[in-house]
Order: sequence, then structure tokens, then C-alpha cells
Amino acid sequence: MDLTFPGKVARKSLRRLRRQEIVVIPLSILLFVFLWEMIHRFSGLPAFILPGPQQVWLRFWGAVLDGSLLRHTWVTLAEVLIGLFLGALIASALGYLLAKSPTIERWLSPYIVASQAIPIVAIAPLLVIWLPTGLYSKILICALIVFFPILINTLIGLRSVPDDLRDLMRSLRANRWQTFRLLEVPAALPVLFGGLRIGAALAVIGAVVGEFVGADRGLGFLINVGRGQFDTSLVFVAVFSLIFMALALYGVVILLELRFLRWQKRNDQTDLLVEKR
Repeated sequence: MDLTFPGKVARKSLRRLRRQEIVVIPLSILLFVFLWEMIHRFSGLPAFILPGPQQVWLRFWGAVLDGSLLRHTWVTLAEVLIGLFLGALIASALGYLLAKSPTIERWLSPYIVASQAIPIVAIAPLLVIWLPTGLYSKILICALIVFFPILINTLIGLRSVPDDLRDLMRSLRANRWQTFRLLEVPAALPVLFGGLRIGAALAVIGAVVGEFVGADRGLGFLINVGRGQFDTSLVFVAVFSLIFMALALYGVVILLELRFLRWQKRNDQTDLLVEKR
């Protein structure tokens, strides 16, 4: 009996999926550009309302060559990365505290849930007024917008640890740090990475909201400039840059997930081998 059969099947399926992605993704982009060009050509809308793909492409290269796009993109990216890191760090720490102490959870949960009922757009002007000028308010908005999903996922992940595994760690006389490092963190990582995927996209939204309210740099500021000058091509360039940034961050989270959850795939393959036997 070939015990490597499940692993071979999994690798073949993965290669087939990758080949499909290599074909499907470019085709979907080409289809989107084609439909966009057709709508632009036959709708009769002027360029300041709906520019065509060629106009946006030329505007993109103009913004790249004069350095404005790169300069504003770096500002927004810095806000997103710092805000995502701080929001994830604080949410993970608080999630661990709530998972360990039901009393603290009962006290804090109403306030945490109520804070999510306040639209971030409503408090963004206050944060811009209260905090020093610069990146601080945008970073805080990013941290606030990613805080809740990562907190909830951390809480769910830590509480999903089976009780029999906790009993096993106690029987082995593992201390609190060993239980945290060897059991709770690996058990919570899959759910935590799910929260990070959501947070990676939400952080981009938070940065743009902050830049809309008050900023002199960033892609949100670039959108405001394009809107004020009826330079719709520039607005499209900034929006596509934000989409690419969100997709890139989402992909980085997936790569980190694959890197830190390799043990999960090995366990799945081991289970398949045991079933085959």
C-alpha cells in the first residue's frame, strides 16, 4: 500500500489550483478592463465623469513619474501598518485577558460592544482635532477599526482549546507560560489569522477615512485633490492603489498563515495516513 498517496493527491490538487489561478486571474482582469472600456465608449459620459482605462493608465504613469503617487502611497501604507500592528497587539492582549477572566469580560463587554455601534466616520473628526497633526489620528483610527474583529477572534480561538488538552498539560505539570506557548497560541492562531485577514482590509479603510477628514498627505488626500479638481482619472489611480494595497496586505497575512500553520497541514496528512492504514 502506498502510504504517500494522500500527500501526492494533495500536492496535485494544489498544483492544479495554482494553474487555474494563473489563468483565471489575468482573464478576469482583462474582462474587467474590456467591460470598462465598452461602458466608457458607448455610454457617452465625459471623461471627467467616467475616464477610460487608457486615460487612467496615462494618469497613473504621470503620477509615478512625478513621484506624487509613491509619496502619498508610502504615507498611507505607514498609517495602515502601524495601526494594524497596534490594533492587533492590543486586541490580542485584551482578548487573552477576557478569555482568562470571565469577570473582567462581564464588566468590559458592554463597553466594547457599545463602542462598535459608533461609526468611525462620526468620531474621526474628533480624533483629528484632539490628537497632534500628522499620522497619529490616522494610526489611531486604523487601530480602532481593526480592534474589534481581532479581539473577538482571539477570544473565540482561546476558548476553543479542548478541555482534555488543558487537562493533559496540567497532568504534565506545565506552567502557565508553557501552556500559553505550546497549547493556547497554536490553538488560537487559525482563528486569529482569520481576524487579521479582516483587519488587513479594514485598516486601509480606516486610513482613508482619517485622510478624508483632515490630511495633507496620503491616498485619501489624493482622492480629495482629484475630486476637487475634477481629475477623475487621479481618483481612479488612488482607488486602484488602495485596492492593490489591501490585496497585498491580505496576501501577506495568508503567507504568514501558511508559514505558522504548517504543523496543521502535517497533522491533516498524518490523519489521512492513519485512516488509509
